[in-house]
Amino acid sequence: MVALITGGASGIGYAIAKKFVQNDIRVVLVGRDQTKMKIACETLGELSDYISCDLTRLAEIPLMVKRVNESHGRIDILVNNAGIHLKKPITDVTDDEYQRVILTNQTAMFSLTREVAEIMKINRYGVILNISSMASQYGLPNVVAYTASKSAIEGMTRAMAVELATYGIRVNCIAPGFIKTNMSSLALDRDPERKQKVLSRTPLGRLGKPGEVADAAFFLVSESASFITGVVLPVDGGNSIGF
Repeated sequence: MVALITGGASGIGYAIAKKFVQNDIRVVLVGRDQTKMKIACETLGELSDYISCDLTRLAEIPLMVKRVNESHGRIDILVNNAGIHLKKPITDVTDDEYQRVILTNQTAMFSLTREVAEIMKINRYGVILNISSMASQYGLPNVVAYTASKSAIEGMTRAMAVELATYGIRVNCIAPGFIKTNMSSLALDRDPERKQKVLSRTPLGRLGKPGEVADAAFFLVSESASFITGVVLPVDGGNSIGF
């Protein structure tokens, strides 16, 4: 089994890559920072590899996918994890900023999925896992572009699941809640009021761990989930239904 993981050198993406490797799935990380990916692969071990690609350069995606398929002989799993964030009041977001978030989080994800799906269709097998966000589950202030991109990903998950099912391809999505990564911890520690609000509406009363998202990801790409497609699974400690 070969899994292509975008943004897999750190945070949730790295946790997913680690979980896959622990279960004998070969992973290929995709990203722009070669140094970061090289360090990640040194830790992940011999079942890991990486390829450098700026996914916002859409014209480069088909060649990158072709190279991975030729090098590893197949692509069984695609994890669309890479994304960027933008926190700004709606009236301050420029058109260029909005389009940059949409390009990175939504359009590039579509282009990559289209190319990988072509390979999966030939093999009559594949699993695609998209990573969404709590921002698509309920209203969060100051993240309109990010919210738009992640909401689109959830809709695309359902559309892709229906269209690709006939080829033996399953498509699902995880919507992580507030997960304890280096980046999120720093942001919340700088804003104690927001951190308290996050914890107070999370029934389980804590931040999630990247490994807990990885556990859900492994389940959804495994044969244990062979009759599951088109779902958006919140991994959020109940945050999306908390009061």
